[in-house]
Amino acid sequence: MVQRISREEVAHVARLAQLALNEDELDAFTSQLAAILDHAADLEALNVDDVEPSTHPFPLKNVLRVDEPGEGFEVEEVLEVAPEVEESQFRVPPILGES
Repeated sequence: MVQRISREEVAHVARLAQLALNEDELDAFTSQLAAILDHAADLEALNVDDVEPSTHPFPLKNVLRVDEPGEGFEVEEVLEVAPEVEESQFRVPPILGES
């Protein structure tokens, strides 16, 4: 495996980002970033000339039902089961210090 990023480069980027990394973190991030760059190189090496661009690997279709109006409830029927009613509307507790 070719080293794609050095410990000094990681330290430099950390300084630019104003991150204070200790020695263990610097070693860990250098290793992790090198693995990420290796994976990116693997992806870059793939031949995708014959692959059509797509937004999703599988064909998608709308699996929801059609939104059609149906029978509703009568206002009086709904208000009968409401905890509190005021002027034919649900009464809810005030919020944000309203009175």
